[in-house]
Amino acid sequence: MAKKKLVVLTGAGISAESGLRTFRDSDGLWEGYNVYEVATPRGFAANPQLVLDFYNMRRKNVAAANPNAAHIGLAELEKDFDVTIITQNIDDLHERGGSTNIIHLHGQIFQMRSVHNENKIYEIKDDIRVGDTDEHGHQLRPHIVWFEEAVPMIEVAAEVATSADIFVVIGTSLQVYPAAGLINYAPASIPKFIVDKKIPYTSSISNLTTIEQSAGEGIKELKDLLNRLK
Repeated sequence: MAKKKLVVLTGAGISAESGLRTFRDSDGLWEGYNVYEVATPRGFAANPQLVLDFYNMRRKNVAAANPNAAHIGLAELEKDFDVTIITQNIDDLHERGGSTNIIHLHGQIFQMRSVHNENKIYEIKDDIRVGDTDEHGHQLRPHIVWFEEAVPMIEVAAEVATSADIFVVIGTSLQVYPAAGLINYAPASIPKFIVDKKIPYTSSISNLTTIEQSAGEGIKELKDLLNRLK
């Protein structure tokens, strides 16, 4: 018998429990920086060194962080479900937690790309510096979807959402579009779950169960509920 297709949308709340902060918790500041200075194309054009230094530090932070109970719990669900993780996070904690099928909506901190060609993507573990270029001499930048940029993977994620048998949201405020709209692509008839310390406004979502707990705590209750749907 085929496993049911479980689609999970994750956000900053799941990584926060591993010690990774997000600007969304702090009035438009991210680690003390104005997001428009470090997370927009115009910010990069104005001060590339500042932006590269900022993401070099984020890369170090992610490397030092470890997956938490929520990451590991989601990976364990692959035993009983066909799981696809759609994450808004740029870290690799889902991968290190053991999940095998992950769509990164907003890019990945351990990748960089050419400013001239967004499809020229390279792995990066250390720092990116001003003057680091692709083979054609074009500056390299973090492979991160910044504000004011399109989200290339959103169409893929939307298609995955439409095929879900169960849809789960963990650790996201459902405020950041287009990612927040993905739950609306899930079939109206299927079970849906939201796990978050502060449940977002969801009155228009059908067949919804809310678990108002942290990701690490809520994953336990979620797994119990999902086991009844196998």
